[in-house]
Amino acid sequence: MTPEEFRRFGHQLIDWLADYHTGLKQRPVMSPVQPGDIKKQLPAAPPDHGEPMDAMLGDLERIVLPGLSHWQHPHFFGYFPSNAELAGVLGDFASTGLGVLGLAWQSSPAVTEVEEVVTDWVRRMVGLGEDWSGVIQDTASSSTLVALISARERTTGYALSRGGLQAEAAPLAIYVSAHSHSSVDKAALLAGFGRANLRLVPIDDAYAMRPDALEALIREDLAAGIRPCAVVATVGTTATTAIDPIRGIADVTRRHGLWLHVDAAMAGSAMILPECRWMWDGIEGADSLVINTHKWLGVPFDCSLYYVRDPEHLIRVMSTNPSFLQTSVDGQVKSLRDWGIPLGRRFRALKLWFVIREQGVAGLQARLRRDMANAAWLADKVSATPGWRVLAPVHLQTVCLRHEPAGVTGDALDRHTLGWAERINRSGAAYLTPAVIDGRWMVRVSIGALATEAEHVATVWETIRQAAEAEARPG
Repeated sequence: MTPEEFRRFGHQLIDWLADYHTGLKQRPVMSPVQPGDIKKQLPAAPPDHGEPMDAMLGDLERIVLPGLSHWQHPHFFGYFPSNAELAGVLGDFASTGLGVLGLAWQSSPAVTEVEEVVTDWVRRMVGLGEDWSGVIQDTASSSTLVALISARERTTGYALSRGGLQAEAAPLAIYVSAHSHSSVDKAALLAGFGRANLRLVPIDDAYAMRPDALEALIREDLAAGIRPCAVVATVGTTATTAIDPIRGIADVTRRHGLWLHVDAAMAGSAMILPECRWMWDGIEGADSLVINTHKWLGVPFDCSLYYVRDPEHLIRVMSTNPSFLQTSVDGQVKSLRDWGIPLGRRFRALKLWFVIREQGVAGLQARLRRDMANAAWLADKVSATPGWRVLAPVHLQTVCLRHEPAGVTGDALDRHTLGWAERINRSGAAYLTPAVIDGRWMVRVSIGALATEAEHVATVWETIRQAAEAEARPG
C-alpha cells in the first residue's frame, strides 16, 4: 500500500468509525450472532493474492460488525466501563502508524519520555506522593503478576539468582480477599506460589477485607512454619466495587514486613476526584498499585498504569541488558524494558497523552461525577420500589440489584434473576452482567459508557422492571 492509498482508505476508515459512533444507539447492544456464525462467513484458507481494500472495509460492515457487542453504546451496563475517547483512538492510531518500538531509550527517546511525563501527570491527578514512579503495562493482570514476582523476590532475598522457590526452606503465602479479581489468583499461580498457599481473607458486611482476619491468618501461617509474603487489597472489587480498608491493611503488612499491592484497576480513576480519595486512605503505605486508565478514565484498551514506591525491587527482577541494547546514555535515562515482562513496548503513552490533553482534568472529573450521580439515582429508585433490593453499598458507578418477587426463593430466585437478565441482553435493548453475591445471583448495572446520560439510566431501569415482571409471570 502506498502512502497515497493509505491516505484515501484511512479517510474512509475514519469516516466509517465516526458513522459507527454516531449510529450506535440504533444498534442492538449485545451481538445477536450464534457460535460459528462469523467463522462460516470467512474462508478457511488465506488468499493467494492481495485483495482490494474496499472489500476488506466492506467485510467490516457485513461480517465483523454484527459479531460485536457494543461497549461504547449508551445502554452498555455490563462488566465495567471500557471506554474509547475518540481523542485516544487518534492517539492509538498515531502510535500504530508510527510503528516504533521502545526497546531502549535510544531506540525512540519519545516513547520513554512521553510515558514518564503522562504517568507522572496521572500520579498528580490521583493525589499520590512524589515517591511513586509509574510505568504503562498492558493490563492489570500483568501489573499484578509483576507485583507478586517483585514481592516474592524481596521476601526471599532474590532467590531467582540462586535456586528459585524450589530452594526455599518454607513455602510463601499470599493473602487476598474472597472478592478480589480472578487475575490475582492467576498471578499468584503464575508467580509460582501454588494454590495451596493462597489465603482468602474473610470479609465484612460491606464485602471488604477485614484487617483483623488478615492478622489472624498471618499469625497462623507463621506458627505453622509458612512464610507470609504479600497482600493484595482491592479498591473497587469487580462484583460489588467493595473498598478494602487500605490503612488498616497497611498497618498489618508494615508490622510483618509484607508487600502490599493495591488493585485499583477500575476505581483508581475515581481518585482524580478529591472527594473519592477516602476510598484509598492509607495508600502511601502500599508498595505498588495499578490503575487501568483504559477503563473508566476513557483511554482505549490497553493502558494499565503500574506504580511502585521503590523501583529497585522491580528493576532488579525485570532487568535485562543484552549487548545489542547497550548505549552510551544508559546511565542517564530510564530503561522501561526493566519495568515489566516484555522487552519491546508499544507507544501506549500517546493515547493517554491525547486523552488528558483533549479532555483536561476538569472534563474527566465532570464525566466521572456524572456517572456516580446516575448510579446514586438508580440506587434510590431501586430501594424505593417494592420487591427490589440494592445488595451492596454504591460507592462508585455500579449498582448491584435483585428483583425478589413474593414467595420466590432459593434456586427459583436464581433462575428468575438469570432469566430476566438474559431476556434483556438477548433483546439488544441493554447489556447487563449477572454475578454471584452471598451464594445467590444478582445483576450488576455498571454505569460509565461515554455516551450514557441520565435518560439512558432511566430507560434501562424501566427495561429492567418490565423484563423482571414478564419473567415472573406464569407461562
